[in-house]
Amino acid sequence: MTGDQSQFAPKPATLVEHITALSVGDLNDLCDAAEAAIIDGGGFGWLTPPPRETLEAYWRGTLLIPDRDLFVGRLDGVIAGSSQLHRPPRNNEAQSFACNFTTSFVAPWARGHGLARDLTQIAENHARKLGFEVMNLDVRETQRAAIRLYEALGFQKFGEHPYYARTRDGYVRGLYYFKNLSVTGPTGTTEGGTS
Repeated sequence: MTGDQSQFAPKPATLVEHITALSVGDLNDLCDAAEAAIIDGGGFGWLTPPPRETLEAYWRGTLLIPDRDLFVGRLDGVIAGSSQLHRPPRNNEAQSFACNFTTSFVAPWARGHGLARDLTQIAENHARKLGFEVMNLDVRETQRAAIRLYEALGFQKFGEHPYYARTRDGYVRGLYYFKNLSVTGPTGTTEGGTS
């Protein structure tokens, strides 16, 4: 396509949705996207793609855990990424106001279309609807694009862990972020801490 023709090419359609079941096709797409992200270095814990059966079991298992919500990002109908929202266990009353945003990735071939932003914002909106006041996340320092996105969306860094993960190149530092989801901040706090 020449430069003049490419400006008329249709933009890919994007969609992010909260899912509670996976069709065979969606499971295959999700595993394909996860494998591509793992190979690219953004594999939410994996350094090399596990056997396909392990990935399939992981995604099926995610849907069975009551305190997890799975979100998928689609590019032209094909699952190209995902994220999860983890709610605290019911016995953790002291932290019942906060949830964790985790396991977020977009396959390399689908980047640049806003899916990472949409996956984060849809999960954030879902957390608000569930009544959460704070959303936490952690990320490897090597995930620079993700860090820029989270900071642009208002997440505040509050800590670092020098031995967060070990990759082929050695230890990687981890960064910890939070975001107040309510306008006034968590109930019962002042700027300096608890009231």
